[in-house]
Amino acid sequence: MSGHLARLWDHDLTYSFRRSPVTVAAAAMVALLALTALFAPLIAPMDPFDPAGFDLLDGLTPPGTPNEFTGRTYLLGADNQGRDMFSAIVYGLRVSLAVGVAAVALAIVIGVAMGLIAGYCGGAVDAIVMRIADVQLTFPPILVALLIFGFARGLVPPAERDAIALYVLIASIGLSEWVQYARTVRGVTMVERRKEYVEAARLIGAPAHRIMLRHILPNCAGSILVIATIGLAIAIITEATLSFLGVGLPPTQPSLGTLIRIGQDFLFSGQWWIALFPAATLIALSLSVNLLGDWLRDALNPKLR
Repeated sequence: MSGHLARLWDHDLTYSFRRSPVTVAAAAMVALLALTALFAPLIAPMDPFDPAGFDLLDGLTPPGTPNEFTGRTYLLGADNQGRDMFSAIVYGLRVSLAVGVAAVALAIVIGVAMGLIAGYCGGAVDAIVMRIADVQLTFPPILVALLIFGFARGLVPPAERDAIALYVLIASIGLSEWVQYARTVRGVTMVERRKEYVEAARLIGAPAHRIMLRHILPNCAGSILVIATIGLAIAIITEATLSFLGVGLPPTQPSLGTLIRIGQDFLFSGQWWIALFPAATLIALSLSVNLLGDWLRDALNPKLR
């Protein structure tokens, strides 16, 4: 085991990671926020999804200041409903990360599948897939997500919209971000399909799906990982933008974007903490993930070694 650990410690990626203090700090921040979201029920003092636990008398309590009526003190203050902002941010972080990871996973599945099929089959199949991708690229991702979200909600009865809002949001963001994966995987597939090992697999009678999944897909893993890391930050920002615009998650299931939207109404009234702390958490999360993505892109690029 010590030999494996020594080789891992001396690996090019590990060495590059250790030599970059900014990357180490970004990874530590992402790990801290992810663990905070994962253990939210153990960390948060209250459940912000349960209105029965709120006390309106605690509404708009400043950070670290005892409430004049109840005497309760909140680390990051309380919002207008008497909800502890620290608890709301911890659970909101959990929701934002869950939406981001699930949306990226959906985009990877769709994009990789379309890219493999287009690059391996070529011809009319490739032309159709790429024209669809080109059309989608003409629209901003946030607009595509808005259109998909609005269309999906229109098919659901109003009484059930809040219950499925999370799944509709994931589908909207995932369907708006698959194109980058498809274009990248298609390019790699078009190069790899002409190589000797793919020709040998064809000669021994290997089916097309096995060649794509077992032989070509592993060569796309590095590029997919880089795009997914950067795409996670984009998905989190997109979710926050949709929630800020009021078409994301409902206030009863607050994400970071929902908390920022709620806090905006009180920002100019002196209750700055309701918007500032969720916004700072969102910035820290998206910036850290972006920095990790930039490092991965440089570390996996052989031209920069």
